[in-house]
Amino acid sequence: MHGAHLRSIFRRIGPALETILPGSCALCHGDSQNALCIACHLQFFANTPMRCKICGRKIPHMHAKVCGTCLRTPPAFDATIVACDYAAPSDLLVQDLKFRSRLPLAKSFGQMLAIAITQQPTNTPEVIIPVPLSEARLAQRGFNQAGEIARSLSRHIGIPLQFNVCVRVRDTQPQAGLPLSERRVNMRGAFAVQLNASVRGQHVLLVDDVMTTGHTLNELATCLKRHGARRVTNAVFARTPEK
Repeated sequence: MHGAHLRSIFRRIGPALETILPGSCALCHGDSQNALCIACHLQFFANTPMRCKICGRKIPHMHAKVCGTCLRTPPAFDATIVACDYAAPSDLLVQDLKFRSRLPLAKSFGQMLAIAITQQPTNTPEVIIPVPLSEARLAQRGFNQAGEIARSLSRHIGIPLQFNVCVRVRDTQPQAGLPLSERRVNMRGAFAVQLNASVRGQHVLLVDDVMTTGHTLNELATCLKRHGARRVTNAVFARTPEK
């Protein structure tokens, strides 16, 4: 979608965005009733590059729809929808949400994902599932950032949200602190589905804050399909660019 088209969307929804929460913009610190003001949305998030429809990586050719990696080794998930790159300033916003508990940002992230989803030619998902945290990590942080983004996204697109379908059964090391070569092994066997009926035959929308290698989402998609999910689409706020 062209930047001009996205700008027109933000201008139409602007009045609604700026009546949600009082406060200031997380980026420019100007007056805004939402965590991000309309001006910063337009300045930093209007660019929508071409991406692989399966993994969300940027692709250089306008006519390519799937990257070479996904053609050679298809992942367990079927599609990925991305709101922005994990680069300045979105990386700082994600850190503010996760480590400084700035929860209003999750509402803005969910809204941006909702816009991205409505612009994608994808089958409509039937259930939203956030990537779960371990009990220990949830107790430490006090909230699941993916769950908060998914809550906002569910409200905007009207698809039901399920929190207890998937659980993390192994407290893995944080992926960000591991070499890329170790991340797949770190996530192996990390998830379980405890409510099979909720995913059997369904198109599941998996929600997370950041996607880097995709190993976490791939492991969870593998688990969901093992329990009967028909299709799995990722919805991630930020995608780490290729080095």
